[in-house]
Amino acid sequence: MIGSNTSALRSQPLISLAVLLSGLYAAWKLGHWISDENFQELIYSAVGLAVCVIAVTIARNWRSGFYLFLVWLLFEDLVRKYLGNNMIIYFAKDVLVGLTYVALYLAIREGRAKTFRPPFLLVLSLFFWLGTLQIFNPYSPSVLYGILGMKIDFYYVPLIFVGYALIRSEADLRGFLIVCLLLVSAVSAVGIVQATHGPQFLNPVNLAPEISRLGNLQKVAPLTDQFFLLPSSVFVSAGRFAFFLVLATILGLGAAGYFILSSLRGRLIIFTGIAVVAAAVLLSGSRTAILYAFISLVALAALFLWGAPWRWGQAHRLVKAIRRSAIFAALGLALLVFFFPSAASSRWSFYFQTLSPSSSAYELSNRAWDYPLQNFLSAFSEPHWAVGNGIGTASLGTQYVGKLLGQKPPNVWVEEGFGQLIVEFGILGPILWFLWTGTLLWGAWKIVKPLRQTRVFPMAAAILWYAFLMLYPLAWLGLDCYQDFISNAFLWILIGILFRLPEIEAARAKSNLQCPQSEVRVGYFPAK
Repeated sequence: MIGSNTSALRSQPLISLAVLLSGLYAAWKLGHWISDENFQELIYSAVGLAVCVIAVTIARNWRSGFYLFLVWLLFEDLVRKYLGNNMIIYFAKDVLVGLTYVALYLAIREGRAKTFRPPFLLVLSLFFWLGTLQIFNPYSPSVLYGILGMKIDFYYVPLIFVGYALIRSEADLRGFLIVCLLLVSAVSAVGIVQATHGPQFLNPVNLAPEISRLGNLQKVAPLTDQFFLLPSSVFVSAGRFAFFLVLATILGLGAAGYFILSSLRGRLIIFTGIAVVAAAVLLSGSRTAILYAFISLVALAALFLWGAPWRWGQAHRLVKAIRRSAIFAALGLALLVFFFPSAASSRWSFYFQTLSPSSSAYELSNRAWDYPLQNFLSAFSEPHWAVGNGIGTASLGTQYVGKLLGQKPPNVWVEEGFGQLIVEFGILGPILWFLWTGTLLWGAWKIVKPLRQTRVFPMAAAILWYAFLMLYPLAWLGLDCYQDFISNAFLWILIGILFRLPEIEAARAKSNLQCPQSEVRVGYFPAK
């Protein structure tokens, strides 16, 4: 023991000297970059430092590192926009999530984290092995397309175990929701500023050619010729922002119900987030965002009332959560209309003119059914519809693989999601998709139903609803939402949290039974 301490003391001056020299070198390089106005090198250095800090934090404490990874996940596109769509930046999150998997695995082996066996794992593995076989499909131009497809479709699935292990108590659940709503509010606020003041806010003047069109989209109200920008917020595309707003709406409503039932602090953060998201949804210019946000509000209100604890007189709390959510959303919209009437008016005109059945420019039935059905049927006109063209050949990001190979990506894409599965996987693709997604939703429903009349029910219902939207209605419109890394990552994290909620509720109920006086303090009501 004495020898090791002596050795450490002897090495301390060397460590101090190394730190000093490293600091002097860094200061020298920093001074050179500033004097030469080489700001790109500064940004690269800052990004590299941030990634190293997150990686070290994950290695030391994966739970704390996970939240830093979550911040990186949402704001990575912002960095990528300013660095010319550098693909090294794009893959940084994959390195970080890989480190999270390793750290969690070691924690499970050492007994510091819990895991579980998802009930849909077997049928999902069938879909996974079909995808693996499709990497070597003879009709695929390159195995690189297969690697891309496997990464997009399956790499974030282990986040289900991260979400399960992350939430050990109600305090962890509360912290997760608070962090998520703060991030949601920040991302939504950036979109609002871009929609009202122009795309220059947190957007470089010149975007990389691959993302230039995605980040500068405009629409026009067909009857009044009102042009407006589709804000992309911190993301590289307006579509990713629209999908994110659907997630944000559902997450906010679930958190509102849970916080009201539990009488937890932080409700102002939740309801302020709902108000900001409501304004961002209106200004997004996305019919997908506004329709699914409204449908989610109605569906979750019905689910909350169905699962309310009527027997113990606590149902008024969920009614209060629904009412407050609606009030804050209306307040956000009212403030938007008051301060930015022209921005709100142009978007509202577009929505009304294209979604109202009384309008001559009505498009809802065509976009929701006729057009996707036509795309689905067109998948059978492909010559290889029975066996597919290989996973990844019709996925997001094929342009990057084509650029790497110096060739045009395969022109086999269809816009409808289940048709895309046929194009890539063959006829077995949609069959196995319905099998594993149906098993997942059935397993999730078996978790949600017993949680009725408990205070975690709103959050459980919101997660189930989000999974249903992702895997069926939004997949019908296209697989972009499922393959988008943010929507996909949150899907698996939330599913993992859902399967942990019964344990959290059981532990809370047991604690309250041992300490009955806490019923008044926390608004306790027994589980069904």
